[in-house]
Amino acid sequence: MSRTADRLSAAWLEVCERLCEVSPAKGWSAENGDARGLVSNTAVASLNAAFSTSVEPDLTSLDEMATEVGGSGVPWSIIVRGDASEAVVALAARHGLGHRGEMPLMACSAEDAVLRTNARNAIHPVCSAGSALYTDVLTAGFEVPEGAFGALMGGGVLDTPGFTGYLAEEDGRSVATGLGTEGDGAIGVFNIAVVPSARSRGLGRAMTARVMADGFAAGARTAYLHASAAGRPLYESMGFRLVETWTIFTELG
Repeated sequence: MSRTADRLSAAWLEVCERLCEVSPAKGWSAENGDARGLVSNTAVASLNAAFSTSVEPDLTSLDEMATEVGGSGVPWSIIVRGDASEAVVALAARHGLGHRGEMPLMACSAEDAVLRTNARNAIHPVCSAGSALYTDVLTAGFEVPEGAFGALMGGGVLDTPGFTGYLAEEDGRSVATGLGTEGDGAIGVFNIAVVPSARSRGLGRAMTARVMADGFAAGARTAYLHASAAGRPLYESMGFRLVETWTIFTELG
């Protein structure tokens, strides 16, 4: 699994770097040894991160990158692959990040994918002209404060090659989002969010299936995502299996 984890970690990192580059939120990315800095300039800590590409992080590089990312003035995080060592826990604490969580990295091959769905709602790609609506539905689906995502998905992001945004409609209104990102033979599944009033009707499954199906049709061999605790059983039922569990440190409550 380590080779798969390395490949998908690299794919995820490339997606984040490209998003920071093309987003009108004027984010940035940086490199220092095996540490990477990703700043989206949103109010979402996991989208502003000092990330180690190694399962055995170089603490000096990670510490320096954490200082740089932490000075950006936005909620931020430190993310490491695998279980964090005591030294990493101490490093995060020195930077004021005392809350520890998990980011399960899951993958599904095209051969193992279970894409059946009973949802009949309309799912369609959305271009940059619909970016404001997309952001509104994404915000409602993740139940974060208005403006948390800022201009992250604005500008020409949804017209950028390799990025495909989706909206699902029900009874004439947009109720769910998805984002597919293509690269290195893999389709990344992001932004699976359903507004509270439309949940428990299979929309999350349907959206995930659409992103995967389009990615496989375009030549991807593997789909990957980070699963929440609530979403993990759904993804397992669709063929996803745990590849690696990352550790994320953020500020306390």
